[in-house]
Amino acid sequence: MKTAKLIVMYPTPTDVAVFERRYEHEHFPLAVAKLAGKIRFDANLITAAPGREQAPYHRIAEVYFPSMKDLEDCLSSPGGQETAAHAVEISSGGDPLFLIAEVETFVF
Repeated sequence: MKTAKLIVMYPTPTDVAVFERRYEHEHFPLAVAKLAGKIRFDANLITAAPGREQAPYHRIAEVYFPSMKDLEDCLSSPGGQETAAHAVEISSGGDPLFLIAEVETFVF
């Protein structure tokens, strides 16, 4: 069975230090507490974009769920809505991009 993933891509913030502090101390703990059904959370800090002067995104969060239904149930829950609203609130460089993906994993 395929798993599902919520991807949240944060543009470069106007103040990186403030964003990072809020992400670490507010947003990440909120997501851990409120995103019901998650099975994995990857918080990626983008350090380079080869061939570009600056990466278009500062952070990319990937939250995995056992199924698409679990992801959809989470996003429609009060905790999912609160977490998504907080993501928008802390994203000072513009609205984050929310994506939903079906995941097939190949381990080598």
